[in-house]
Amino acid sequence: MKKVVTFGEIMLRLAPQGFLRFSQANNFDVVYGGGESNVAVSLANYGVPVDFVTRLPKNDIGECALMEMRKRGVGVDKIVYGGDRLGIYFLETGAVSRGSKVVYDRAHSAIAEIKSGMIDWDTVFKDVEWFHWTGITPAISQGAADVCLEAVKVASEKGITISTDLNYRAKLWNYGGDREAIMTELTSYCDVILGNEEDAEKHFGIHPEGLDVHKHGHDVKAEAFLSVCKQMMKRFPKAKKVITTLRGSISASHNTWAGVLYDGERMYETRQYQITDIVDRVGGGDSFMGGLIYGLLKYPGEDQNALDFAVAASCLKHTIKGDANLVTISEVEKLMGGDASGRVAR
Repeated sequence: MKKVVTFGEIMLRLAPQGFLRFSQANNFDVVYGGGESNVAVSLANYGVPVDFVTRLPKNDIGECALMEMRKRGVGVDKIVYGGDRLGIYFLETGAVSRGSKVVYDRAHSAIAEIKSGMIDWDTVFKDVEWFHWTGITPAISQGAADVCLEAVKVASEKGITISTDLNYRAKLWNYGGDREAIMTELTSYCDVILGNEEDAEKHFGIHPEGLDVHKHGHDVKAEAFLSVCKQMMKRFPKAKKVITTLRGSISASHNTWAGVLYDGERMYETRQYQITDIVDRVGGGDSFMGGLIYGLLKYPGEDQNALDFAVAASCLKHTIKGDANLVTISEVEKLMGGDASGRVAR
């Protein structure tokens, strides 16, 4: 396989141990992660050559984030340096009827202060087959949005496949940018678009016909999202595939999980997984995207296999603490084959 490139922010994640609330915490567990870096780690685990591109501060905390990427086999030689700090987010893990909570501390981070021209995209995209970005990056700052636009324009000129995870974040988009205009322009360059019903509605005003996910959150049907996929393809004619994850939230500890893929003619659907006793759902969508990119590269023309791989991979992510999905191809394929026993491998 040729190389994949992802672009975005990696952050320091600080979380109280177990299910403690912020007010109960005397210490925090440290993890490094972010939407696009998580996708890169998944791909590296599957043996795909992948570079993660970002801007890091030249200090010990930035170096720790860099070391985490190196440790997972992700290429880091295209990363640029500058700024004073790494973005931080605090995570309070929910349980049962109490949802998880995220507090961001990422203002004036190194990538928030990135400017056009700081990254040589021609060099970054040499011998690259696929480029991935998410809706989180343009939400950070106008500079990050501008650099993301530079990237998709160069990638498009070079004929590189471009994918996005729309990833709407209500607590971002605070700098005054026109979210719909920015996201519409960026997404217009994409061949593969991933997003759930909230992403499509918040970014583009597109919603599933006849479904209120807040009222029917425990019983999400794939058919209801066919209208979303069709509307997305009409809005973005370059798109070859529109994918939606189907998360039914029975509680913070018990979700159902599935996915659908629409190629303009046919809608593919996966089995529905019951994910009980969730360990960590942060990064679930990123693990899906990493599995999807791998599946589409590994199984060209076999969208059902690619989608099944993505859903199984992200199902396993819910059992792993931290942002990244640290699973192997064989573990994913075992679950795809129906073995969810969790027996000890001896």
